[in-house]
Amino acid sequence: MSSILQKLRSAAMQQGLTKAEAAKLYPTIPITEHPSFPVDIPDSFLAPLTDPSQITMSRIDFKNSPLPEYKDLYAVVLDNVLTQTECDQLLHMAELSTGAHLEEHGNDAAGGSKGWKQALVRTGRRHEILAIEYRDSGRILWDEKEVVKRFFNRILQAKGMRDYLNLLEGKEYDGVVGKERQGGRWKLTEQGPNEKMRFLRYGVGQFFKEHCDGSYETEDGSSKSFYTIHLYLNDSAQALGIPESKDWKEEDREILRGGATTFSSSDLKRRLDVDPKAGRALVFQHKGLLHSGDRVTAGVKYTMRCDLMYEWQDIAEDDDDGGVVFG
Repeated sequence: MSSILQKLRSAAMQQGLTKAEAAKLYPTIPITEHPSFPVDIPDSFLAPLTDPSQITMSRIDFKNSPLPEYKDLYAVVLDNVLTQTECDQLLHMAELSTGAHLEEHGNDAAGGSKGWKQALVRTGRRHEILAIEYRDSGRILWDEKEVVKRFFNRILQAKGMRDYLNLLEGKEYDGVVGKERQGGRWKLTEQGPNEKMRFLRYGVGQFFKEHCDGSYETEDGSSKSFYTIHLYLNDSAQALGIPESKDWKEEDREILRGGATTFSSSDLKRRLDVDPKAGRALVFQHKGLLHSGDRVTAGVKYTMRCDLMYEWQDIAEDDDDGGVVFG
């Protein structure tokens, strides 16, 4: 049983429910794979940047932040990875992938609401639960390798990202991969992120409580994830520098407020926010980084999340010259 499911059921039992009643309140739901509808993807969409220097990179300096205990952990903010127009196109394509475009002809292939459905909480390889007191947002799942690959190639155009992410070996990465597996190294897969893009929509009052991201592993065990990539698809008032005011202009009332990705201390008393900004990507390690999606107080927040996949390479001694051979 996942730690999240244990916490939810334990909290229910502390409120007086029996174990059976708590299990009934939070039943596990088998994960259902919904095939994506074909979407026309222009060849020019997310083409490599002619000027990669437009992507600005800022590694989060946890040591000199309110969270110095995370000083050895990795998180980086990349701005201008996508344009606002590209973000809008990507979001529209995700909605089309659910069959939302068929609704115009009287079909409801997407279940209404342009394909957005209530996000569930994963509790294992094959099960999820509905727990809106823990996670409350809309979600679209879109499996599309080509779009993911083009997006990740943009990430790799940022200075230093390819070198950092390609191979996970040495002490620098102990806090990312752990030390339970020896005699080899983790290498970035050819695809990079897995094709499972998770688009999230947070309206007013919606949120995702504190958690650490779990590693995604393929069915055959050949690869697993160590990093999360968040792509923000629209701007927030915080990122634009628009202050709170009783005298908001009408156009300001629709702007997203709140909704930061918040890294927190274990006691939740200290925090560091990364505010949504269209085209901004946040890349951070799964292991050990407690974070949340802060409550949205105005407007709507749109993001896309994917996981960065690695495959294990054994390292064997070369009997002839003492070198190494990478299998």
